[in-house]
Amino acid sequence: MKGLDGQAIYVLWLREMKGMWRAKSRVVGSLGMPIFFLAFLGMGFGRASIPGMPAGLQYIEYLTPGIIGMSMLFSSVFAGISVLWDKEFGFLKEVMVAPVSRLSIVLGRTAGGSTVALMQGIMVLVLSTFLGFKIAGVVPVIVAVFFMCLISFTFVGLGLVFASVMRDMHGFPLVMNFVVFPTFLLSGALFPIETLPHWLKPICYVNPLTYGVDGLRGVLLGSGASDLSIPLDFIVIAAIALGMVCAGSYLFERTEVEG
Repeated sequence: MKGLDGQAIYVLWLREMKGMWRAKSRVVGSLGMPIFFLAFLGMGFGRASIPGMPAGLQYIEYLTPGIIGMSMLFSSVFAGISVLWDKEFGFLKEVMVAPVSRLSIVLGRTAGGSTVALMQGIMVLVLSTFLGFKIAGVVPVIVAVFFMCLISFTFVGLGLVFASVMRDMHGFPLVMNFVVFPTFLLSGALFPIETLPHWLKPICYVNPLTYGVDGLRGVLLGSGASDLSIPLDFIVIAAIALGMVCAGSYLFERTEVEG
């Protein structure tokens, strides 16, 4: 079995970085929907009384961590699913026959996709300050970046799982409709989970994004703004991130690329 190849990991990571910055429309498009949500939902419900929302918070403050999570969710899953496009156009076959281990390929793709998602999450956080979100200080932002990294690892790993078991890239819209949107809507990103029916709450608490969004909310707004404890959020999302990356790596190493 071939060992890890640092150069291969770096090259695949660099490919993702160059792909992001060269495609200006991709950068603008990835930021457009989060800013749209922040601007219109934040202003539209700014003075509304949201049941279950912590006292003393403006809705834009409550909403921002959820929209950061949404941005990273979509970007991370897209990074994993893009493996299907590489299968379709032959790039993945060329990489597979290179004298490097598949684990190196997985780590390169994961690092690239996670970095892209992390940069988008940070950009959404910065842009949210122009809409009224107040950043408490440097330390909360640093801790929030750790949570963003775990969110990106989790859903890049999930994307790799789908990319490894799917054969038809046209199935991507189905993945978006039946996995990504429910994951976002049932994470507490837009409204408190406590307002949901009792039978739906257990589904929310097995959702990895729930812990990512709750952790972001806790570190950026204070522990009183989160439903769960910040250490619990960190432990759960870290464990899920590790599991997802391992599962994606395991399945990807066993995938076959047709000639």
